Amino acid sequence: MSISTSELDEMQSKYNLAVDEWIKAIRREEALASTNHSEAQIDLWEGACNDEETARNHAKKAKNAYEAALREEFFNF
Repeated sequence: MSISTSELDEMQSKYNLAVDEWIKAIRREEALASTNHSEAQIDLWEGACNDEETARNHAKKAKNAYEAALREEFFNF
């Protein structure tokens, strides 16, 4: 079964967007880690850490889907 170029382009785009969101989440976490922490700031920092992990998982899922489609298209497995 052949995968269309437009489908591959869409998967690549989803992966790129997910990576961009992951980078933003990392930068938010980094910004919070670079301040003097009050109790409220620590809670925000911990929340940002959770958001980063969620964004990372989303990017990994998009990467795996895109890689699987490329393997199917080029290597038939």
